[in-house]
Amino acid sequence: MILGISVGEIPPQHHAVDGEKKRKNALSPNLTTCDVSFPRPDLSVYCCPPKPESEEPFIDFHFPDPSSPLRLRRPVHLADGDYIAKYIKAVAIMKSLPYDDPRSFRRQGDRHCIYCTGAYKQKYSDLPLNVHRSWLFFPWHRMMIYFHERILGSLIGDDNFALLFWNWDNPAGMMIPEMFMNGPLVDGDREISHFPPKFVDLNYDLLVEGRGNDEQLKMNMATMYTQMVSGAKTTELFMGCSYKAGEGGGCDGPGTVENAPHNTIHDWVGSGLNEGRENMGSFYSAARDPIFYAHHGNLDRMWEVWRRIHGDRPYNSDIIDPDWLDSYFFFHDEKRQLVRIRIRDVLNITNLRYAYEEVPLPWLTARPQPSVPPKIARELLKLRDLDEPFLRSADFGPHGRTLDTTIRVKVHRPKMHNKISKKQKDYFQEEEVLVVYGIELKEEKYVKFDVYVNAVDETLMVGPVFREFAGTFVNIPHSVRPVMRRKSNLKLGISELLQDLEADEDESIWVSLIPRGEDCMHVSIDGVRIEYMH
Repeated sequence: MILGISVGEIPPQHHAVDGEKKRKNALSPNLTTCDVSFPRPDLSVYCCPPKPESEEPFIDFHFPDPSSPLRLRRPVHLADGDYIAKYIKAVAIMKSLPYDDPRSFRRQGDRHCIYCTGAYKQKYSDLPLNVHRSWLFFPWHRMMIYFHERILGSLIGDDNFALLFWNWDNPAGMMIPEMFMNGPLVDGDREISHFPPKFVDLNYDLLVEGRGNDEQLKMNMATMYTQMVSGAKTTELFMGCSYKAGEGGGCDGPGTVENAPHNTIHDWVGSGLNEGRENMGSFYSAARDPIFYAHHGNLDRMWEVWRRIHGDRPYNSDIIDPDWLDSYFFFHDEKRQLVRIRIRDVLNITNLRYAYEEVPLPWLTARPQPSVPPKIARELLKLRDLDEPFLRSADFGPHGRTLDTTIRVKVHRPKMHNKISKKQKDYFQEEEVLVVYGIELKEEKYVKFDVYVNAVDETLMVGPVFREFAGTFVNIPHSVRPVMRRKSNLKLGISELLQDLEADEDESIWVSLIPRGEDCMHVSIDGVRIEYMH
């Protein structure tokens, strides 16, 4: 079976340059200048092309011939020997190309560095452009691996060549794939202790090691369920915040899956011997590891899966904001031609002539259970009210609170909402959203904290395996430029969670923010609140 979903297709358009003025809030890069990147204070890297791309003529993207065969992307663990040999040959050729060839492997990796560290500024602005932590994340990376795939195929003369995806959401694919442990697909900067037969940790936090694969499997299934199903029931929760051009258009609010398993796997693969867990653990170097493309192949597949499993919800139609649809970026194709491609061009993978092989989704039925029966938890939480009568406000004030230890706070749900009957809530398909707002990093470091609701015993909350787990925040360092720093917001859908905890009719809930690692001492948070999304 094949996964290739046509939902809410937006017709592609190729506007003339004069039309750009009508979309001043659509994002695009200024190709005339490219700056040195600073992934951390003690490190500068230069990812820019040998000559400014503004000096190259570009063409607008055109779809492949609709009569051409679909390129079928398969899971890595099901690849046969002939395909693996073909893939190894293509990557070996790509790695042999000189740096001034934009098809070369290093130039492919540096394109990710440019767009992820603020090396390019926005067009018509001095603000840096960043394709992470917003609604740009999924479409930009789809563009990147699309062109990467086309180039690999052309280097071996195979127009039907397709990338593989690392099927880390399936037990059969949870180890680093064997083919990436050999030849040109090897990367010397990986965490050796995570080599096969170790299962990947989709909620990796740098702290907990030594789980057996059976226990890790349960953790991974629960992570996928929370991040893909219960915590991501609206478009914004999954895709991230609305990032637009200009001073007033910036935002920092990644979607659920970008936090985990995207960020967590990057860090899990990267080497703990390197300060920034290079290669995969730092955005400037991540695409130097060939496994990057298999990782993002599965993330691209997750976008399609999410559209399928949530497509019946009325507020989950595709984004129709023209500022998003008309945002554009530049990539080189297999002919070394610079191509301008817009987000609206990549919303239907059938038009791009590729599809994903259908594989099982075991996590769809991995709905976590409460750690304590809800009725018992309710009584224990009442005792907490007596023990802690003078609660701090859920708004932590102008200076926020430092996350150097667990923060526990009682959050009141808006009273007007509590008067709405369950029948009305179901009719309007309203999602209750927990917002941790004003997350500020004093230093650009890897930071992770988990969020729990009505956790009776926080010492038991070691991961997503219990229903009290609402989600996670994960920061991978990308740039120390002061202008790149912006307070972040974490939004997590909790309607289903509250039903399972039998707290959906309560006037308030307890929220625990649990730091995972000592670097959380460099984090402050402004507060916690509840919002509703239609």
